[in-house]
Amino acid sequence: MLVPGVKFDEIFCFGLTEPDNGSDATGLKTTAKKVEGGYILNGRKRWIGNATFGNVIVWARNEDDGGRIQGFVVMKGQPGFHPKKIEGKMALRMTQNADIELKDCFVPDKNKLTFSKDFATGTNKILEASRLMVAWMAAGVAAGAYEAALKYCLKRVQFGRPVAKFQLIQERLSRMLANCEFMNAHLIRLSAEFDKGTVSIGQVARAKANCTRLGREVCQLARECVGGNGIILENRVIKALNDMEVMYTYEGTYDINMLVSGRELTGGLAAFR
Repeated sequence: MLVPGVKFDEIFCFGLTEPDNGSDATGLKTTAKKVEGGYILNGRKRWIGNATFGNVIVWARNEDDGGRIQGFVVMKGQPGFHPKKIEGKMALRMTQNADIELKDCFVPDKNKLTFSKDFATGTNKILEASRLMVAWMAAGVAAGAYEAALKYCLKRVQFGRPVAKFQLIQERLSRMLANCEFMNAHLIRLSAEFDKGTVSIGQVARAKANCTRLGREVCQLARECVGGNGIILENRVIKALNDMEVMYTYEGTYDINMLVSGRELTGGLAAFR
C-alpha cells in the first residue's frame, strides 16, 4: 500500500552481512564511533543487494552505547563508502550484490535510526518481514517451475505418448503441486496474521525454512521431469532451481531459521548464541 506524501525517490539497502559473519549476524565487527555531529563508521559488509547504486542502512556496533548493534544510513557517494559489485553470480542475477568497505565514513546524527536501540528492536524486526518475503518468493518460483514442467510433459512425446501419461511423471507432478498448495495456504494464513501484528519471529523463520525446503524439492522434481532439456534456459526449470538454491540459504539458512523456531518453541533454549 502506498503511503500518502511519500515519493519513493530513493533506493535503500539492508547492510547486515559481513565477510566473516553470515549466520552469526550478532557477531558483526563493523563499528560506529561518536564524534561531533555524527558517527564514524569502519568495517566491511558483503552480499549487500543493490549497494552499488543505492543508499545503505549499515548495522554496526555503537562503541559509545555498550557495543549495541544499531542502524546508520550511509548515503551513496559518501566519502569513505566504497561498494564493489560481486562478480560471477550464477543465481538471482537480477539483484546486483556488493562488497562494501567503510573507511572512516562519517554519518550525521540525523542518519542514525531512532528506534533501533539494539539487534532485537532493529535488525530482528526487519528480518521478520524479509524472511516472510523470501518465503513468498520461494512459493512463486516453485509454482513457475511446476507450471513449466507440466507444460513440457504434456507436449514431450516418448515411446509413442506424452511423458505426462507415465506413472512416475504423474507422481512427480502431483507432489510438486501438493507442495505448492501447502506453501500458498501456509503463507496466506501467516501473512494475514503478520498484517495484524500477531506473528512471532519463530513462526516466520519456520515458514521461510519450510517453504524454501519444499520449493527446492519442487524445482528438483521439475528438473527431473524435463530431463536433459531441463538444463536449457528456455525450459525455465534450471533457472528456477538455481534461484531456489539461493533462497534456501539467504535471509538465514534453513538450519539457522529452524533453530530460531526451536529456540522459541522450547521457551528460549537457544542452540546457538
